[in-house]
Amino acid sequence: MQTPLESPHVCYFCIEGMEVIDYKNTSVLQKFISYYAKILPRRRTHTCSKHQRKLALAIKRARIMALLPFTNRHV
Repeated sequence: MQTPLESPHVCYFCIEGMEVIDYKNTSVLQKFISYYAKILPRRRTHTCSKHQRKLALAIKRARIMALLPFTNRHV
């Protein structure tokens, strides 16, 4: 299995057949977050627009539930 940034211009979620992006699956979500905990853009991750919207929503939900950080600074 390739990481999302290795496959050239093909949506990671379309290849894997994932219709639902679960906010509790932090190992997958962390691949789409930069070092500064920002959501990576479509041009960088090559996700389709449908899955990018679902991905952003899942990342935001995981942040609210404290599964992912809002920033890279930890106290």
